[in-house]
Parts: sequence; structure tokens; C-alpha cells
Amino acid sequence: MELSSLRIFKTVAEEGGVTQAAARLNRVQSNVSARLTQLEESLGVSLFHRSGRRMLITEEGARLLAYTERLLQLADEAQEAMRGDRQPSGQLRIGSMETTAAARLPLVLGQFHRQYPQVDLVLDTGPTDYLIQAVLNHRLDLALVAAPVERPELMQLPVFDEELVLLTDSLHGPVKSPADVARRTLLGFRSGCSYRRRLERWFAEGEVSPARIAEFGTFEAIIGCVAAGMGVAMMPKEVLKQRELAKSVRVHTLPADVARVQTVLVWRRDIAQHAARDAFAATFGTLKGD
Repeated sequence: MELSSLRIFKTVAEEGGVTQAAARLNRVQSNVSARLTQLEESLGVSLFHRSGRRMLITEEGARLLAYTERLLQLADEAQEAMRGDRQPSGQLRIGSMETTAAARLPLVLGQFHRQYPQVDLVLDTGPTDYLIQAVLNHRLDLALVAAPVERPELMQLPVFDEELVLLTDSLHGPVKSPADVARRTLLGFRSGCSYRRRLERWFAEGEVSPARIAEFGTFEAIIGCVAAGMGVAMMPKEVLKQRELAKSVRVHTLPADVARVQTVLVWRRDIAQHAARDAFAATFGTLKGD
């Protein structure tokens, strides 16, 4: 099996189709289809169920995918080891919570890019649970997530301390406890978001049930709907400060055990050498020293 064929297989599995995979790999669709067919024929198994343009991975394909991720990671590690002390280069896949990407990452990414312009940065945003799984499955090289992270397979570097605040519409009265927002709709990111879990736990500890939970894809949409009176939300104070959004909503402080949260940078413990990853992690220490 050629590594190039395995990369194509992995991309098709991640994208769910040949068209999307070809676009991501910058290849023509016929080439991707042919290489995938050759791989299936060489293995004597079907790696995907074809359903129109959708490609649904088979049990055999899922088994191969696990090995593929390990093989490709080893190949990347070997390349890193051979580079020695050369400047970091190649692709660096970074994951981040959306609010962190908006409020904290621009300065970090800007400085890193100026210092290592030969590194191709790829950013993926999502909730903490999704990002952790993506790092564990080798889909991301590292990610910024909310602590605590109880995964011994991951290294952790504390990088930011955040204060979470409760948001209501501007006409809402003071909020001292969950009872003050009883039966309101909780507005948040999709399941797996650590901030959302904190808000749900705060409600549960106050023995209050929200009317419902509404999921959104962006923090701008959440804040906009809070301002319109649709419900309440929890958000890092830094996001409101940097985007000057606090005027559109009312901001309420929360108890320290709910409000205080640390953002950590995580990566796989078993990947010892990765020049671009290590340089990116070091960037946070440089910023703290400024």
C-alpha cells in the first residue's frame, strides 16, 4: 500500500465523498476514484458503501482507517526527525473553540506566521469534546480546549485564564441565582461544548430547568439572539470586550467556581517530535513574556 493512496482513502472517509475529497486534495475526481478502486482491489474488500455521491465507510474501511491514521502519523514523524534542526515547515492543523479563535488566537497566529511563514496553518473550530477527539484521532495536531481534560494520552499546556459571564437581554433584571432566569431558553453551541455544560450544571445545582436548549454555530448568532430576548447564554468576557458587544446585552457575573475556566493547549503525548507544533506551543510563552 502506498502512503499516497492511504492519504486519499483517509480524505474520502473524512469528507464523505469523492468530489469533496478531490477538491481538498487538489486532484481531479477521476484520479481519486481510480486510486480508491485500486486500493480496494489490492486489499480484496470494499472500503465504502456507495450511496449516490455519498461514501459511507464499511466495517473493513473503518478498520483500515485506524491503521491509516497511525501509519500516516508515523510517516510525518519520520519526516520531522529527518529535518533535524531545520526551521518548522509543512502543515500544522490547529483546533480551537470558536470563542478562543475569535478573541485569543489572532495575536498568536499573527506572531507565529511572521516567525514561521513556511508553515501552512489550517484552523478548525468546534466544541471541546469534538476537538479532543480530533487530536486523539490524528485529525488535528493540537487544539485549544477548556480544562479540565482528563485524558492521559494528551499533553497539556495552560495558556489562558477566562472569566465566563451570563448574558441576558438589556431589559432583564439582575441575576443572582439560576432562579432569576428560570424557564428561559439556554442558547449555546452544540453538544460537547464545555461552556454549555457549565451553564447546564449551574441551572441543575439551582434546581431550575430551562425551557429548552437552542444550538447555534457561531457566537455572534448566540449574542444576537440573546439581545433579541430569545434566551440566556454563557460567554467568555474577553469576547464581549474585544468585539465591543457588551452594549447590546446585559452582562451578569457568575460564582467563581462557574466563571473561572482555564484554556489549555493539548496534543498527543506519543508524538514526541513535531517541529511546527512545538514552535506553536512556544509562541504562547513568548506572548506571556511580552
